[in-house]
Amino acid sequence: MSPRADFRLEEALWRAGIDRVAGTDEAGRGCLAGPVVAAAVILEPATAPDGLEDSKALSPAARAALAPRIREHALAWSIGVCDPGEIDRMNILKASLEAMRRAVAGLGVAPDHVLVDGNRLVTGLACPATAVVRGDAASRSIAAASILAKTVRDRMMEELAERHPGYGWERNRGYPTPDHFDALERLGPSPVHRFSFSLRRRERQGELFAP
Repeated sequence: MSPRADFRLEEALWRAGIDRVAGTDEAGRGCLAGPVVAAAVILEPATAPDGLEDSKALSPAARAALAPRIREHALAWSIGVCDPGEIDRMNILKASLEAMRRAVAGLGVAPDHVLVDGNRLVTGLACPATAVVRGDAASRSIAAASILAKTVRDRMMEELAERHPGYGWERNRGYPTPDHFDALERLGPSPVHRFSFSLRRRERQGELFAP
């Protein structure tokens, strides 16, 4: 079992005189449908909720319990979204980074430094940033952001499942599961599918649609 995220990365910055450290992460990058959603969070160690770790390591119930506590106790938090049309225009990597940029830009308290999950830096920030591979398992700030991003996106996919029934998004959240592909074969793509992702690749291979 991997150790829970802690404040070691943040503490190194605090000791250097950098007070407000934000973590940012995204959810939905590997999906066939729906938006990519990012969150940015600035935590204070004295009030940070216990149990913060990578959202993927938490049950849906644990994420749902932690999300309101993060919002209540964070110094600041924000959500950024890129919709499927933007994903198709930019590509999923650029859209994920843009969603994180929007989340950081939306913080009500300006950060002095941003810890970014992954190996790419978000451009266009008003402060320095550090990319942290597997940051959601290392930094509590990034872990908190991953939980907010995941819970917000899950709720959005549940709402989209009501508007576009039959794809099972209330269960698969838009990820490329067998039942999602089965639904695509039966129903074709919805208005919120990402044609630039593997859906388009499968189309070219003749797996989903006729030439």
